[in-house]
Amino acid sequence: MHAQVANFTETSRHPTSVLRGQPRGCGPFGMIATPMRFTRNSEIYSEEEAAEYLYQVVSGAVRTYKILEDGRRQIGAFYLPGDLFGFEAGGSHVSSAGAICETQLLMVKRTALIVCASDQRELTRQLWDAMALELRRFQEHMMLLISSAEDRVVAFLLDMSRRATKNGAIELPMSRQDVADYLGLTIETVSRTFSQLEQNGVIALPTSRRVELRNDRLPRSFVQNLG
Repeated sequence: MHAQVANFTETSRHPTSVLRGQPRGCGPFGMIATPMRFTRNSEIYSEEEAAEYLYQVVSGAVRTYKILEDGRRQIGAFYLPGDLFGFEAGGSHVSSAGAICETQLLMVKRTALIVCASDQRELTRQLWDAMALELRRFQEHMMLLISSAEDRVVAFLLDMSRRATKNGAIELPMSRQDVADYLGLTIETVSRTFSQLEQNGVIALPTSRRVELRNDRLPRSFVQNLG
């Protein structure tokens, strides 16, 4: 069974404080961004809330998710430092977003960003690239959900190896339950698959959140995707 998502209080949806000393000019949002901090498991926005802002992760990690009719949680995406999120085709969010851990964001109003992009070609290009990346990740995630449990976990770790590697190892900010809800698996299946991969020498697990990927033990089809 997937974990039920705890109900957040209204106050948990608001950032604890504005970041102190964070340079406002960094990232594509430039000087028009507002730096904010969110505590672990606090909500950034909710499903069907007006999509007035775009966000960039400065530090920490964010998950977007939906609660299904049967009460299960399906995580749609993870966002790590440097990633932009909050893009919507319509005027409201189709999923909720929450901080996985202590997270710092830059937030900018969509209307202000559109005005700036109309005069700044580089900003327009960066936003286009971010939306294209979002679409590609969505497509890859959909294909992932029809794969075997082992293929899902390995593909997830390969994606994290490109995005969350530190000192030669993958540092996962998310829990096993988060991984399970992202891959459409039970936490028991995810934990069992991690153990099997470790036993087969595909990965090493110095800690539950630190993963060392043994590229020479991966199937050739996965190794070809490392670039």
